[in-house]
Amino acid sequence: MTAAEDLGRALAGGAPAGAQTVSAQVVDVTEAGVNLECQGTLLLDVACPDSYRGRAAGDWVAVRIGAVPVVLWRLGPDPGGTDDASIREIAADVAADLVAISAYTWGTAVPGAGWEQVTTLWTRRDSNGTGQLYAQIGGSTPSPTPPPTRPPKTVKISPTAAGSWRGGSPDDYAATPVQGDWTGGGNRRGAWFYGTAIAAACAGKAVSSMKVAFTRRSGSGVNAKRPLHVYLHTYTSPPSGQLTLGAGPEELLSLSAGGKGTAALPPSWRTALASGSARGLAIYADGRTDYMAVTGGQITITFSG
Repeated sequence: MTAAEDLGRALAGGAPAGAQTVSAQVVDVTEAGVNLECQGTLLLDVACPDSYRGRAAGDWVAVRIGAVPVVLWRLGPDPGGTDDASIREIAADVAADLVAISAYTWGTAVPGAGWEQVTTLWTRRDSNGTGQLYAQIGGSTPSPTPPPTRPPKTVKISPTAAGSWRGGSPDDYAATPVQGDWTGGGNRRGAWFYGTAIAAACAGKAVSSMKVAFTRRSGSGVNAKRPLHVYLHTYTSPPSGQLTLGAGPEELLSLSAGGKGTAALPPSWRTALASGSARGLAIYADGRTDYMAVTGGQITITFSG
């Protein structure tokens, strides 16, 4: 019997009618739902309704207790303002890709005062690949102020390979990146590889942030939150021998079993990855305490103007 089922049956059996909804705090968001801290017990992969959107660690939710607990709704302020802001941000990003023309008209007669005849029309693509038009005119009207240059679009880069190493060579028993040692066979170190894609995406651009997304696999180590010990490495593909670790460790985030999260890379790390002096990310821990298997590794790169 799982902890969730055990707690659910205990509360359901001893609670009076109408008192089987309790509040709980989200520990982590998972692929299937959320992990909850409920009355001193960690409940894993509790199902959520579709209406519970924008789930995040730290949320307080109402939970229906039973043999299988279910989240009913999130507790807290109306998220409408936050939703409105995010919608406007997306709309502004889409609109920035469009070239606005204030008016478009036509006719058989020559237009009135203030109109200039275009003698030559020029076109080009800017650094972001957006088409631009330039009208050369025969009059004396001064050129308008050029619109500000948009920063390049955000880029998402997924790993081309990943794996684990133990005892100086690839670990055939752990294709997923793993940190630590659960069975006494020796510490594992895991890594994600991106070829040269990160440096290529950053070439000629100013990087403002890099974030990486990880998911901790269920059934690896203790269920409670434990930190990822993250390092840089210099490999474009998995080595046949030992995986040598670079700068680190940084405890970028902690995850409970099945939890997923996103963390910002330190400024010095994004500089190293952007320049190509580092090529990817790795994890390593000593012993059982922080043992876990981790998937994901997608890096999101944001550029400045």
